[in-house]
Amino acid sequence: MKYFFRLIRWPLGQIIIFIDWITRPAIPVFPAEKRAELDATTSAMKLYHFKQCPFCVKTRRRIRRLGLNIETRDARNDPQWNSELVNQGGRYQVPCLRLVQQDGSMEWMYGSDNIINYLDQRFG
Repeated sequence: MKYFFRLIRWPLGQIIIFIDWITRPAIPVFPAEKRAELDATTSAMKLYHFKQCPFCVKTRRRIRRLGLNIETRDARNDPQWNSELVNQGGRYQVPCLRLVQQDGSMEWMYGSDNIINYLDQRFG
């Protein structure tokens, strides 16, 4: 039964990626000063995700819609990001947004709705 679900999950994941690709929102255009400010603010943010996860797709789409430049880290296919997510974040759950505070401490924010609400309040 476990293999049956893996067999079903892969094509569904490909469909999710394709639909995301053909319906991808446009990136807003900002003046150079605003773009530089946004890039500086988001440079310490990292999004740990799985490419085919629908909740991750939802989160990446909002990041794109807001025009944010947040580095994405594939925690399923890259052992380094997988290890960071588990060892530093404490959970193997995506999407997860890593925020570095001004004092250097890290906050790990889990769940698409939590991440989207945070980004909307901060940048929306």
